[in-house]
Amino acid sequence: MKETELKIRVIGEHILRKKAGLVKKGEINDEMRLTLSRMARLMYKTKGVGLAAQQAGIDKSITVIDAGTGIYKLINPKIVSRSGSESMEEGCLSIPGVFVKVKRAGSVVVEALDEYGQPLEIKARGLLARALQHEIDHLNGKLIIDHLDLFNRMRLKGKIKELAKYGKLSESED
Repeated sequence: MKETELKIRVIGEHILRKKAGLVKKGEINDEMRLTLSRMARLMYKTKGVGLAAQQAGIDKSITVIDAGTGIYKLINPKIVSRSGSESMEEGCLSIPGVFVKVKRAGSVVVEALDEYGQPLEIKARGLLARALQHEIDHLNGKLIIDHLDLFNRMRLKGKIKELAKYGKLSESED
């Protein structure tokens, strides 16, 4: 059976605005682990720090993140605690070429299941905390532009429309 190629979904595609479906315990199997590995390959190929399932066209609450300290493959992640605040410029694989200043918590605690269904708690600061928040936003149908005020959203409106026609980035593109 041929695998469907994963592609980065670009702003304008409905799945990016959809809240991801939770993964049931019985769905955590070899196929799920393969999907997470394929997502990780696509993330690295496109030079991302994280990739949420919706960005690859998958309606599941899964994400992969590597903020420089090793890969996390997370199932049903949720933020259970936030503290501090910092603003920093962020980009997004689904909105290529757009960078916006986003205010996020400086540190977070995230609970999730690992790729084998084992509970995992991540206490994060810095880039990892930011990446976790960014990817969990995706799992809830939220994009970085949703953090902008109306004036800055309007300023980007033309660029966003142009990107909606841009297409998809796939696993095999170089």
